[in-house]
Amino acid sequence: MGFIQRLFMPGIAICLAFLAYSCATPEKSGSEEATDYTAYVDPYIGSGEHGHVFVGANVPFGAVQVGPQNIFKGWDWCSGYHYSDSIIIGFSHTHLSGTGCSDLGDILLMPYTGEVRTLRGEQDNIKGAASSYYSHANESVEPGYYSLLMDNGVKAELTATERVALHRYTYPAEGERRLLINLKEGIGDVAYDTYLKKVDEYTVEGYRFSKGWSPRHKVFFTLKSEQPIASLAVFNDDQPAGNDELKGESVKGVITFKSDAPTVLVKVAISSVSCENALANLQAELADWNFDGVRNEATRKWNEQLACIDIDTPDERAKKIFYTAMYHMFIAPTLYCDVNGDFRGHDDKEYTNNTWKNYSTFSLWDTYRTLHPLFTIIKPQYVPDLVNSMLSIYDQQEKLPIWPLIGGETNQMPGYSAVPVIADAYLKGITGFDAERAYQAMVASSVYEKQNGVPYVLEKGYIPCDKVREATSIAMEYAADDWGIALMAKKMGKTDDYQTYLKRGKYYAQYFDKSINFIRPKMNDGSWRTPYDPFRSVHSVGDFCEGNGWHYTFFVPQHPEGLIALMGGDAPFIAKLDSLFTAEGEMGAEASPDISGLIGMYAHGNEPSHHVTYLYSYAGEPWKTAEKVRFIQDEFYTDQPEGVIGNEDCGQMSAWHVMSAMGFYQVNPSNGVYVFGSPLFPKATIHLPEGKTFEIVAQNNNKENIYIQSVTLNGQPYEKSYILYEDIMKGGNLTFVMGNTPNKAFGAAPENRPKTAE
Repeated sequence: MGFIQRLFMPGIAICLAFLAYSCATPEKSGSEEATDYTAYVDPYIGSGEHGHVFVGANVPFGAVQVGPQNIFKGWDWCSGYHYSDSIIIGFSHTHLSGTGCSDLGDILLMPYTGEVRTLRGEQDNIKGAASSYYSHANESVEPGYYSLLMDNGVKAELTATERVALHRYTYPAEGERRLLINLKEGIGDVAYDTYLKKVDEYTVEGYRFSKGWSPRHKVFFTLKSEQPIASLAVFNDDQPAGNDELKGESVKGVITFKSDAPTVLVKVAISSVSCENALANLQAELADWNFDGVRNEATRKWNEQLACIDIDTPDERAKKIFYTAMYHMFIAPTLYCDVNGDFRGHDDKEYTNNTWKNYSTFSLWDTYRTLHPLFTIIKPQYVPDLVNSMLSIYDQQEKLPIWPLIGGETNQMPGYSAVPVIADAYLKGITGFDAERAYQAMVASSVYEKQNGVPYVLEKGYIPCDKVREATSIAMEYAADDWGIALMAKKMGKTDDYQTYLKRGKYYAQYFDKSINFIRPKMNDGSWRTPYDPFRSVHSVGDFCEGNGWHYTFFVPQHPEGLIALMGGDAPFIAKLDSLFTAEGEMGAEASPDISGLIGMYAHGNEPSHHVTYLYSYAGEPWKTAEKVRFIQDEFYTDQPEGVIGNEDCGQMSAWHVMSAMGFYQVNPSNGVYVFGSPLFPKATIHLPEGKTFEIVAQNNNKENIYIQSVTLNGQPYEKSYILYEDIMKGGNLTFVMGNTPNKAFGAAPENRPKTAE
């Protein structure tokens, strides 16, 4: 049976809280054991193919993410580790998870035995010192813990607090105990200033300043050893430079431990501000040397976060996929401040704040779509810290963040995607940030003339494709963002601004060519690009960002009704949307590698498609959403290292799975309307603030019964094909009755369809 046949054949299986704020954990009776959610997490999922996930030890949203590092070999090593590899060059303390660009990999440590040697040449040529072979058979990883017995004979174990990593090395009986500190190597970046110094018999300090995807980031560290340090030999590239202290572009050092004890414990604390702050972080968070105690505390913190949602299913594999997805959601954003509130801004200045926690690593073009709307449900108390962090970045760089990475703005991806995150928070009634200040930052970012394409938006109302690369997708993203500004302006009583930004939110219509029913790039003279092939994708320099005309034709999440009207109404729209999932054509040799997870021209492996399956409900056919959502769940989310179909992108790919498994999805990123799909489990319980719960029950649910037959909300018949944020947050019970054939009447009436607020 063909791929598309299986998709459309009915009746078959087509299948946050941050550190200060924990998810509301269900109370357990005295005799009832707490659920160990970490037992269902497999951090290897997504470490193969193009998932690019972090593998190592950390606590939820921690600044430290300590884990193994392979030799950097390109795109699939963006996190520093790939499941296909078998050579390790050490354990570094900062990593990205799921991104399509590489950076970080700071403060690389490699334990080994043997002589101290000048480090030259390729890492894999320095046998016994800077690299080692390894096997997955000798490797173990779980939330908050990583271990590896390397072929060099050393067993390394890692765990962490928020700002401190704890290493436990077990050396073989023979040979000197050495530890290489490598400040040159990162993950695709370039160190431009490094420093290493032995402070006393137990302490080494240093820093690594580098340029990469982030234009600049600075990591200071303090290393404490439980065993006394006999010597620190320091080198700069291949030139020996003596002992105890060195500055330069590529400093490395080798610690020799005095003791011949087989086990050595090492703490490494980091800071963006100073070595002194790193030491203060270490003293505050990790005063003792109890490795197992730190590991157990990390497990507790992960369980506290993962307890946000309880699922009831006999399918153990499904639990593994689900809770691993939740685990991936809680890796980023990352804490970016010291225990005293200090952090380094995008302007390289030092800031101090003690009223909210500062965060970075916002993959906003990805996460505004699902991860952030899901965070507003799971733990709204966490959202103010994120918004305040974004507003702080605005103060540092004169615009809201695009893709900020620990002290630098990458400017990666189109749109000003902090805008819908802030608008969504405000419109949902979340407080804890200055709404007027936030609004002014949103408006200022939308007219910031240094922002790519914005001058053309202000002058022409569109971005010419012969003037700006990826112009059409940039403009489509701006329109989705501007809709959020419009809704916020309306609620704040700013009538003129509301009209201005509502108009800008509908600029997508200027790119719609009714003669071919496609979004189409527009030239500076107002004509359409000719010739135009909606299948063609040209990575980075074409008309679309990581996509093509098929993908962006349906990229109007802020106003699906308007797109339906442009296409001539429900029936033509449904026909066009159906054709997306069956379209066959060549994207060309220059197509973006991010376009993966294809069903026809639908691409689940990349974010612009993530809302598309839910568009059927806006035209009155939610049963088609159910078919496709279940198929994607079954085919593209697995329990294998290849189990994420595209870049994880700091939790977005996983958030789609988690939210869709609940049975709904927020299409418009700024309006709190969650559109029904097909709940994956017989029962799911979301633990809300103030001890409330929201139960989602799916009666008769199985791999065949994928279609919603009827719905009740708190025991009352519910005819709508969506639910509002406010109804979820009140707590209660949402019950779906499922069946193996579509109930085409459910959600068909216009009054029962999701609507976009204007």
